[in-house]
Amino acid sequence: MDLFQLSNHVAIVTGASRGIGKAIAVGFASAGADVVLGARNEHDLVTVSNEINDLGRKAVPVAGSLANREGLEALVDAAIENFGTITTVVNNIGGSMPSGFMDTSEESFSEAFRWNVTTAFNLTQLTVPYLAESENGSVINIASAAGRFPSRGFAAYGTAKAAMLQLTLNAALDLAPRIRVNAIAPGAIKTDALEIVLTNEVIHQTMVDGTPLGRLGEVSDVTVAAIYLASPAASYVTGQILGVDGGIRSSNFDMGIPDV
Repeated sequence: MDLFQLSNHVAIVTGASRGIGKAIAVGFASAGADVVLGARNEHDLVTVSNEINDLGRKAVPVAGSLANREGLEALVDAAIENFGTITTVVNNIGGSMPSGFMDTSEESFSEAFRWNVTTAFNLTQLTVPYLAESENGSVINIASAAGRFPSRGFAAYGTAKAAMLQLTLNAALDLAPRIRVNAIAPGAIKTDALEIVLTNEVIHQTMVDGTPLGRLGEVSDVTVAAIYLASPAASYVTGQILGVDGGIRSSNFDMGIPDV
């Protein structure tokens, strides 16, 4: 079990104020890592930081926009200033609201790529010099099942997440053998973002019924996958997409988007 420990690891986790990002940050700390937390909401970041400190690990909250390279550089600077190294990067920020193909503007399409793919590229590139110096440098991209299986309403988000998966595969080759790059593709995970869709019990049950394992995912399901990929247990794993999706092979919910 020692192979799953993250002692002496320093991780940067984006979107760490809530949901999957928060769960991964706290999970990493539970496994022995110190963590730099990135997100916009300072109050929530401090709450997560205190939770990690209570576990006996050190967390550094860095509040600010991560939409541009400068904001991501602040995370790298904080990691080096406080810990002197970076061993793991979790590119978790992203998202895009579903919409019909003809209702998707050029601006929102481009924004989906910038927010889901360009940010991951930027932070990975900024941290390569430090990851390469560590003994187990690892990048984990939080993608989505929407990037693997087509669904109506996801022309922007699904295409961006598919690009993120391709970025993962290419970066894994470019950065081998010193840095491992993998992705997690979650399905329907119970977070605040999913609550926007789960407006009633009928919708919830429809999604459960459309999932082979018969339940929606928990943030802990993604957390343990991330711990594995960051840990020495996955030292021979790179360029992989780990589906944490309950077995779905298509969307488990119809967004109700009409024919053109």
